[in-house]
Amino acid sequence: MVIRVKPTKVDVSVARAIARHTSPPVEEVAQIVTWGADEKILCGLAAGWWLLCRGATSDRRLASDHLLLTTLAVSAVPHLLKAVFDQRRPDRVELEAHLHGTPFSGNANDAFPSGHALHIGALASAATVLRPAQRNAVWAVGAGLVLTRIVLLAHWVSDVAAGLLLGSCIERSLRPLTGFGGSRHGDKRQAP
Repeated sequence: MVIRVKPTKVDVSVARAIARHTSPPVEEVAQIVTWGADEKILCGLAAGWWLLCRGATSDRRLASDHLLLTTLAVSAVPHLLKAVFDQRRPDRVELEAHLHGTPFSGNANDAFPSGHALHIGALASAATVLRPAQRNAVWAVGAGLVLTRIVLLAHWVSDVAAGLLLGSCIERSLRPLTGFGGSRHGDKRQAP
Protein backbone atom coordinates (compact mmCIF):
# COMPACT_ATOMS: atom_id res chain seq x y z
CA MET A 1 0.00 0.00 0.00
CA VAL A 2 1.40 3.38 -1.01
CA ILE A 3 0.34 6.51 0.85
CA ARG A 4 0.43 9.71 -1.18
CA VAL A 5 1.59 12.78 0.73
CA LYS A 6 0.63 16.23 -0.50
CA PRO A 7 2.64 19.38 0.23
CA THR A 8 1.10 22.03 2.47
CA LYS A 9 0.28 25.56 1.31
CA VAL A 10 3.40 26.77 3.15
CA ASP A 11 5.49 24.13 1.34
CA VAL A 12 4.23 25.31 -2.04
CA SER A 13 4.71 29.01 -1.20
CA VAL A 14 8.31 28.45 -0.08
CA ALA A 15 9.14 26.30 -3.11
CA ARG A 16 7.66 28.89 -5.49
CA ALA A 17 9.66 31.69 -3.87
CA ILE A 18 12.86 29.66 -4.17
CA ALA A 19 12.09 28.73 -7.78
CA ARG A 20 11.68 32.42 -8.68
CA HIS A 21 14.63 33.83 -6.76
CA THR A 22 17.40 31.24 -6.76
CA SER A 23 20.48 31.43 -8.98
CA PRO A 24 23.14 29.05 -10.28
CA PRO A 25 25.76 30.17 -7.72
CA VAL A 26 23.31 29.61 -4.83
CA GLU A 27 22.35 26.19 -6.15
CA GLU A 28 25.99 25.21 -6.74
CA VAL A 29 26.97 26.10 -3.17
CA ALA A 30 23.92 24.26 -1.80
CA GLN A 31 24.84 21.17 -3.84
CA ILE A 32 28.29 21.10 -2.26
CA VAL A 33 27.17 21.87 1.30
CA THR A 34 24.36 19.31 1.25
CA TRP A 35 26.94 16.51 1.08
CA GLY A 36 27.65 17.20 4.76
CA ALA A 37 24.42 15.41 5.66
CA ASP A 38 24.66 12.56 3.12
CA GLU A 39 24.10 9.12 4.64
CA LYS A 40 27.18 7.54 3.04
CA ILE A 41 29.48 10.27 4.33
CA LEU A 42 27.92 10.26 7.81
CA CYS A 43 28.03 6.45 8.04
CA GLY A 44 31.70 6.55 7.05
CA LEU A 45 32.49 9.24 9.61
CA ALA A 46 30.55 7.43 12.36
CA ALA A 47 32.34 4.16 11.57
CA GLY A 48 35.72 5.90 11.53
CA TRP A 49 35.05 7.62 14.85
CA TRP A 50 33.84 4.32 16.32
CA LEU A 51 37.13 2.66 15.29
CA LEU A 52 39.19 5.53 16.70
CA CYS A 53 37.35 5.30 20.02
CA ARG A 54 38.02 1.60 20.62
CA GLY A 55 41.07 2.47 22.75
CA ALA A 56 39.54 5.60 24.30
CA THR A 57 37.75 6.19 27.61
CA SER A 58 34.56 4.28 28.33
CA ASP A 59 32.52 7.48 27.85
CA ARG A 60 33.94 8.00 24.35
CA ARG A 61 33.39 4.32 23.46
CA LEU A 62 29.79 4.53 24.67
CA ALA A 63 29.20 7.74 22.69
CA SER A 64 30.78 6.27 19.55
CA ASP A 65 28.70 3.08 19.91
CA HIS A 66 25.55 5.17 20.23
CA LEU A 67 26.35 7.44 17.29
CA LEU A 68 27.25 4.54 15.02
CA LEU A 69 24.05 2.65 15.89
CA THR A 70 21.99 5.83 15.52
CA THR A 71 23.58 6.70 12.17
CA LEU A 72 22.92 3.21 10.83
CA ALA A 73 19.31 3.30 12.07
CA VAL A 74 18.53 6.71 10.58
CA SER A 75 20.12 5.57 7.32
CA ALA A 76 17.73 2.65 7.03
CA VAL A 77 14.51 4.40 8.05
CA PRO A 78 14.10 6.75 5.03
CA HIS A 79 14.49 3.83 2.63
CA LEU A 80 11.73 1.95 4.45
CA LEU A 81 9.44 4.98 4.64
CA LYS A 82 9.96 5.94 1.00
CA ALA A 83 8.66 2.48 0.07
CA VAL A 84 5.42 3.37 1.89
CA PHE A 85 5.07 7.10 1.15
CA ASP A 86 5.05 8.79 -2.25
CA GLN A 87 5.46 12.50 -2.53
CA ARG A 88 6.55 14.42 -5.61
CA ARG A 89 9.75 16.40 -5.07
CA PRO A 90 9.36 20.16 -5.36
CA ASP A 91 11.99 20.26 -8.13
CA ARG A 92 9.57 18.21 -10.28
CA VAL A 93 6.69 20.60 -9.54
CA GLU A 94 8.44 23.98 -9.70
CA LEU A 95 9.98 23.59 -13.15
CA GLU A 96 10.84 27.29 -13.37
CA ALA A 97 13.58 26.59 -10.81
CA HIS A 98 15.61 24.67 -13.39
CA LEU A 99 15.94 27.85 -15.45
CA HIS A 100 17.67 29.35 -12.39
CA GLY A 101 20.12 26.50 -11.81
CA THR A 102 18.19 24.06 -9.62
CA PRO A 103 19.26 20.45 -10.31
CA PHE A 104 17.00 17.39 -10.24
CA SER A 105 17.25 15.45 -6.97
CA GLY A 106 16.86 11.70 -6.51
CA ASN A 107 13.75 9.78 -7.45
CA ALA A 108 10.83 12.00 -8.40
CA ASN A 109 8.41 10.60 -5.80
CA ASP A 110 10.81 10.19 -2.87
CA ALA A 111 10.41 13.57 -1.18
CA PHE A 112 8.97 12.32 2.11
CA PRO A 113 10.78 12.24 4.49
CA SER A 114 14.14 13.93 4.06
CA GLY A 115 16.90 11.44 4.83
CA HIS A 116 19.41 14.25 5.27
CA ALA A 117 17.11 15.83 7.87
CA LEU A 118 16.72 12.48 9.67
CA HIS A 119 20.50 12.39 10.13
CA ILE A 120 20.67 15.97 11.30
CA GLY A 121 17.74 15.49 13.68
CA ALA A 122 19.51 12.51 15.24
CA LEU A 123 22.83 14.35 15.54
CA ALA A 124 21.16 17.46 16.94
CA SER A 125 19.38 15.33 19.52
CA ALA A 126 22.61 13.55 20.49
CA ALA A 127 24.33 16.94 20.80
CA THR A 128 22.13 17.84 23.77
CA VAL A 129 24.73 16.15 26.03
CA LEU A 130 27.47 18.51 24.84
CA ARG A 131 28.54 21.76 26.46
CA PRO A 132 26.37 24.69 25.26
CA ALA A 133 28.94 26.12 22.83
CA GLN A 134 29.53 22.72 21.20
CA ARG A 135 25.82 21.88 21.14
CA ASN A 136 24.95 25.24 19.58
CA ALA A 137 27.65 24.77 16.93
CA VAL A 138 26.22 21.36 16.01
CA TRP A 139 22.72 22.84 15.84
CA ALA A 140 23.85 25.78 13.69
CA VAL A 141 25.73 23.58 11.22
CA GLY A 142 22.79 21.16 11.15
CA ALA A 143 20.35 23.97 10.39
CA GLY A 144 22.51 25.08 7.48
CA LEU A 145 22.75 21.55 6.16
CA VAL A 146 19.01 20.88 6.19
CA LEU A 147 18.24 24.25 4.64
CA THR A 148 20.20 23.12 1.58
CA ARG A 149 17.57 20.43 0.99
CA ILE A 150 14.90 23.15 0.78
CA VAL A 151 17.03 25.52 -1.33
CA LEU A 152 17.78 22.70 -3.79
CA LEU A 153 14.03 21.92 -3.93
CA ALA A 154 14.90 18.32 -3.09
CA HIS A 155 12.35 18.43 -0.26
CA TRP A 156 9.39 20.44 0.92
CA VAL A 157 9.72 22.27 4.24
CA SER A 158 7.39 19.70 5.84
CA ASP A 159 9.63 16.82 4.63
CA VAL A 160 12.58 18.42 6.38
CA ALA A 161 10.57 19.11 9.55
CA ALA A 162 9.32 15.50 9.60
CA GLY A 163 12.86 14.21 9.07
CA LEU A 164 14.25 16.34 11.91
CA LEU A 165 11.53 15.17 14.30
CA LEU A 166 11.83 11.52 13.31
CA GLY A 167 15.63 11.57 13.53
CA SER A 168 15.44 13.06 17.02
CA CYS A 169 12.88 10.45 18.10
CA ILE A 170 15.03 7.60 16.77
CA GLU A 171 18.13 8.90 18.57
CA ARG A 172 16.20 9.26 21.84
CA SER A 173 14.63 5.81 21.49
CA LEU A 174 18.09 4.23 21.13
CA ARG A 175 19.46 5.83 24.32
CA PRO A 176 18.09 3.16 26.69
CA LEU A 177 19.65 0.48 24.49
CA THR A 178 23.11 2.08 24.39
CA GLY A 179 23.14 3.87 27.75
CA PHE A 180 24.02 7.16 26.07
CA GLY A 181 22.81 10.42 27.57
CA GLY A 182 22.34 9.04 31.07
CA SER A 183 23.49 10.80 34.19
CA ARG A 184 27.14 10.19 33.31
CA HIS A 185 26.76 12.25 30.11
CA GLY A 186 23.90 14.64 30.73
CA ASP A 187 25.06 15.89 34.14
CA LYS A 188 28.64 16.65 33.12
CA ARG A 189 27.74 18.33 29.81
CA GLN A 190 31.01 17.20 28.28
CA ALA A 191 31.90 16.30 24.74
CA PRO A 192 31.64 12.55 24.17
